Amino acid sequence: MTQFTNQEIIKERVRQARQSFNLALVATAMSTFISLTGAGLLLTGRANEGAVTAASGMTASVRCAQLAKDANDRLDKIGQAKR
Repeated sequence: MTQFTNQEIIKERVRQARQSFNLALVATAMSTFISLTGAGLLLTGRANEGAVTAASGMTASVRCAQLAKDANDRLDKIGQAKR
């Protein structure tokens, strides 16, 4: 089994945090589009479809915010460990 140095572990954590943040950013953009589509459906009188679409967009937005926060927290911990 390979032994990893602290520097390698830190680099991997930073890489994962960046990827998590980028994924959260893309997913937030997509959920914004979904929410706007839901709002449009609600305004055109398709209440059931609009409500479901808007709710799913909001749920995705909340999850994306959690992912971005987790990535930021990991970077903060790494920054504190380096000091």
